[in-house]
Amino acid sequence: MPTGGRRGIDEGTTLDRSSTGRQNQPMSPLGPDLAPASAPAPAGVQPRVVTLHVNGAPRTATVRPYDVLLDVLREELNLTGTKRGCDMGTCGCCAVLIDGRPRLSCLMLALDAVGRNITTIEGLRPGAGLDSVQRFFAEAGGSQCGFCTPGFIITARALLDANPDPDEAEIREAISGNVCRCTGYVKIIQAIQRAAEEERAGDTADGR
Repeated sequence: MPTGGRRGIDEGTTLDRSSTGRQNQPMSPLGPDLAPASAPAPAGVQPRVVTLHVNGAPRTATVRPYDVLLDVLREELNLTGTKRGCDMGTCGCCAVLIDGRPRLSCLMLALDAVGRNITTIEGLRPGAGLDSVQRFFAEAGGSQCGFCTPGFIITARALLDANPDPDEAEIREAISGNVCRCTGYVKIIQAIQRAAEEERAGDTADGR
């Protein structure tokens, strides 16, 4: 799967890489989830208590002007399903839905998410089992180490919401911003195809 020139399927499902302009920090040698804590706030930069609408509920968090959404989700709200990967916007591990569109939380300032609807992997089907994409990732073997899986599922969910009947080329385009180093992508694509087929069948049965 190519990792350059990523655009996404269309306007509604592009994996948005809008940069915060912050300097990327080096990864910890202990692994991406053990990166060093953020430095203390510079003098004159005061944190704010804000309300974020996450997974259908208001959540309060203490946010500094330069905090990215990924850090706030993981460290303040304990939503660790969203993974820290490259911290550069190239791997897609940190994807979340912002007003239904996939965005890279490592490149989005947390303050820019105030007033927006944020959905993490934990919120796709809260209290109602697995989302169909999640289930078929498990059944089709779309996950191996699993680290990249939340980002793929978030991106796939946005794709199917915008395009219930994507062909393989459209699926490949939509997930081209997500990097997997284990599966070879074939089973990931099959999982998304099977989820799309089941959802279309369900819509037909419901008369939609």
